[in-house]
Parts: sequence; structure tokens; C-alpha cells
Amino acid sequence: MKRSHIIIGTRASKLAVIYAEKVRQKIKEFFQNDIELKKIITSGDQNQKERLSEIGGKGLFSTQIEKELINKNIDIAVHALKDMPTIETDNLLTNNFLKRNSPNEILVSNKNINFKDLKPHSIIGTSSYRREYQLKKIRSDLKYKLIRGNVDTRLKKLENGEYDAIVLSKAGIESLNLQDKISQEFKTDELIPCAGQGIIAIQCRKEDEEIKELLDKINDKDARIIANAEREVLKVLEGDCDTAVGVYARKNLDKIELTAELFSVDGTTRYFMKETADKKSILDLSKKIGRELKLQSNGNYKN
Repeated sequence: MKRSHIIIGTRASKLAVIYAEKVRQKIKEFFQNDIELKKIITSGDQNQKERLSEIGGKGLFSTQIEKELINKNIDIAVHALKDMPTIETDNLLTNNFLKRNSPNEILVSNKNINFKDLKPHSIIGTSSYRREYQLKKIRSDLKYKLIRGNVDTRLKKLENGEYDAIVLSKAGIESLNLQDKISQEFKTDELIPCAGQGIIAIQCRKEDEEIKELLDKINDKDARIIANAEREVLKVLEGDCDTAVGVYARKNLDKIELTAELFSVDGTTRYFMKETADKKSILDLSKKIGRELKLQSNGNYKN
């Protein structure tokens, strides 16, 4: 590679920087020159009180970083895949991923109490309608309340007594070495994760052939298949951050098992599909499942 310097753009949160550092370490195996991390404050980080859908959607975590990439102020952007809009920005490419971290959801509760043992009317913090509706199917006697902010902020709100328990992704907790905070881990068939959960995505400019060649060297092939399969369902549904949809692709020998669920606007009705396909036809299955969920719901969901 001719260039002597690479700049990686990332959100400035502690967790985002950890993810970007993982990418930097992988790239170092193939690029021995200087690799700089550039921390970028996003609108999603600045406003941590309202639902993302009320202030602009998932793009609030990626738009500023993508602008830096388009303007050639950075060479590579690193994102948590679950925070990215499903429609790719013009002239940019997101098709390289690190090996998937855990896609599971976890509960952190005061006094380390399991979900089933929480007292009625306990306050559960989550930023996701999906998680709220999934949990209501298990326990409708609890109160579900919006929580925003990075992991440290959410844990502090829990400790301050604003919530009795909060639901987070295991990948984030593990990356921050906070496993001792976990009160309970949910299986993926209990709480189907959102598309891309636990996957670190690497974005570059479409015309930057040198960087594309470099990123292909660190790409995890299984993660790419799974990421694209999960996101294809969302594309068909035209889902945004308020769409209560869980999508999880899992490699099973030489096949990919794809599970998806969609909730109605009020969360009372659940639409579900689970099918298996080989790697070559998994995107066709994703489209089929997205269309079928759309038909089942008859448009009765947030999009």
C-alpha cells in the first residue's frame, strides 16, 4: 500500500473507541505505518434524553462520521452495525465486518435480581420498542421506561434508583469488561436481537481501492453473510429505529438459520418467521421473510 498514514473515524464514546481500536489492531497486521483514531462527536451522543426517532433516527450516530469520510478527512469509519441506517449513503461502502461478538441481551438489576423475580411494577429501562414489547410478552406487570446514554450513564441511572433494572446488549458490557454487572443473560430465542447486534462494521469510500483491498483482508466472511442477511430483512420492511423488529441469522453447519419477528404499532401482536437457507440463497430468504412479515402485519407497524 502506497499511503503512509490511515485515519479511522469513530464516535467518541468509550465503547465506540474500543471497537475502533479492535479494527486498528486488525489492520496493523497488514499495514505497518501510522494509524490514527479520530474521535467524532455525533448528534446522537449530544442528545441523550429523547427517542432517536424523535430527533432524526439512527443516522444521528453515523451522519457526522460519514461526512468526514466523504470529505476525505478520514479513510475508514467504524460503527456498531445496529446503529447504522439500512440504506447505504451514496459513494460509501459498508461490506466489511469483524467477527461477531455476542448478539445476546442482558439484564442488569439492582440487588442482582433475575427478570422473573422482579417485583410487580418494577421500572425497566430500555431505549428500544423491540425490547419493551418482547419483555412485555413475558411480564406485562412491569413498567417500561425510556433510557438513553452510553453504558456508564445508564448504569449510573440504575444505581441512582431511577430504574430497578435495565436491558443492554451483552457485546457492549463485555467490551467494557463489566461482565460482573450482569444479572441475567437472555437466549436469542427469548429476546431476538436487533439486526446487526454485536457486529462491528467498517465503512470506506467506494472508489478507495487501496482501503477496500486492505479491509477485505480483515473481513470476517461469516459476519458479512450474517450482517447482510439480517439487514436485508430491515430493508424490505423499510424499518427505522422505532420499528419493533428482531432479526437474527445463525450459521448452522453449512446453512444459515434466519429468525425474525415484527410487532404491531402498539406491541400487542407479534408476527414471526423462522427458516433456513444455504449461503448462496440467504439474501433471497431475507427478502422473502421481510415480504411475508409485511403481509402478515398488513402495514400495522412503525416504519
